[in-house]
Amino acid sequence: MVTQVLIVGAGPTGLVLAIALARRGIAVRIIDTSSAPGQASRAMAVHARTLEFYRQLGFADAVLKQGIKIETIHLREHGEDIAVLPLKDIGAGLSPYPFVLAYPQDDHERFLVAQLKAEGVEVEWNTELESFTQDEWGVRAVLEHDGERHASSSSYLCGCDGARSRVRESLRVEFAGGTYDHLYYVADVQTSGPPNQDLIGHLGANTFALMLPVRSRGMQRLIGILPDDAPPDPDFEAVRPVLEPLLGIRVEQVNWFSTYRVHHRVASHFRIDRCFLAGDAAHIHSPAGGQGMNTGIGDAINLAWKLAHVLQGRADTALLDTYETERIVFARKLVATTDRGFRLLVSQGTGGQLLRSWLLPHVFPVLSGFAAARRTLFKTLSQVMIHYPDSLLSAGRAGEIIGGDRLPWLPFDNFAPLRSLDWQLHVYGQTDAPLAAAAQALKLPLHAWPWSEAAAHAGLLQDAAYLVRPDMHIALALPRQEVDVLQELTARFKLRFGSDS
Repeated sequence: MVTQVLIVGAGPTGLVLAIALARRGIAVRIIDTSSAPGQASRAMAVHARTLEFYRQLGFADAVLKQGIKIETIHLREHGEDIAVLPLKDIGAGLSPYPFVLAYPQDDHERFLVAQLKAEGVEVEWNTELESFTQDEWGVRAVLEHDGERHASSSSYLCGCDGARSRVRESLRVEFAGGTYDHLYYVADVQTSGPPNQDLIGHLGANTFALMLPVRSRGMQRLIGILPDDAPPDPDFEAVRPVLEPLLGIRVEQVNWFSTYRVHHRVASHFRIDRCFLAGDAAHIHSPAGGQGMNTGIGDAINLAWKLAHVLQGRADTALLDTYETERIVFARKLVATTDRGFRLLVSQGTGGQLLRSWLLPHVFPVLSGFAAARRTLFKTLSQVMIHYPDSLLSAGRAGEIIGGDRLPWLPFDNFAPLRSLDWQLHVYGQTDAPLAAAAQALKLPLHAWPWSEAAAHAGLLQDAAYLVRPDMHIALALPRQEVDVLQELTARFKLRFGSDS
């Protein structure tokens, strides 16, 4: 079979991209220099938006069974709790997944590898991208496996190969940003006493430590900053004397321990002609908020349907331009905000001391008691607020919803039709005959629900129409069911609706 998309890197971003393409009938090939999914992985939080995407792909429930819902955050300093934030159903009414899920990246990767295999695609381990060239006809790559070189031809190449991306370096794309001063560690450990089900975090001047539960092994995942006096080649004993009293734990067994550097960088471009960057190859973040992996998965979902449309002749190649314009804006904002927040949290200065000693223990619990504050926190962490208002695919306003917003979830489950992975029209109220006729002519599925208080609460407009993209974002918000606007967007990108097959 001729390869249509070559994916370099089999982390969560590359794996989700491969699954989303294969599910749409695209011939995909995915390679990785490693011999198997990683062990010393750091990403733990799976947020609501990622689970919504996984529901589209049919395996959100399986992921939920393997992870642990985090119901409480304990913030500690000097070995004592300074703030407790309940997270149970913090996003109730906003998403079918109103919580944060702890699911370690190593388990996550193994799960995604199995899902991809079920689609008939095997990861090609121990395989390196040596070089590649591209022209108007495609991408020709040289791959190295077991000391032998092999030629590969594809229509497109996607670099999901991490912070030291060979694809990005070969494209000579700038990766501006910096590196945090501290060396970080990650460990899997067994602690004494009853199993912990919460997220426990320690904050202090130049110190940072998190503990989250790992269901698959009954262990705890520890992430933090190494002490300044740690030896050059540290092991867990270098952090034990400091860590145990800070988190209030006693470690009985260490499964594994690893160290790493943390960076904050964004690539200057996410696309060069037929080559794309996604995940850590395009942007890397501080640990604040557990956003990095989820953002990479969002990249993959955004890119997959656009590549599939173009390869299947369902859209003009101009559609691919919207990948960078949509995702790079969010990546830049995210890196900037997580960098500022993380630096302040661990700062030795007055601002950091004020935040840790007064704002967090006094203001944080009060704000968490307000529904509006809890909803804002959930929206921010869960990535359901990501929107693309400036995209060429976005237009219109109907109620509080503008083109580019995520489709609001409603309790009667208006997300169910989104499992088609395809375009659709949504109407909340009455459907006008001209719109119904236009949808039928375009072979565009139309789903209508009676107007409801839930729809009004979500900011939707009665009798408006919403054109929903395959990634669950609204392309057009049509307050009066404007057929001409729908037809204009269709013509501009030469969109062809209907089945991907």
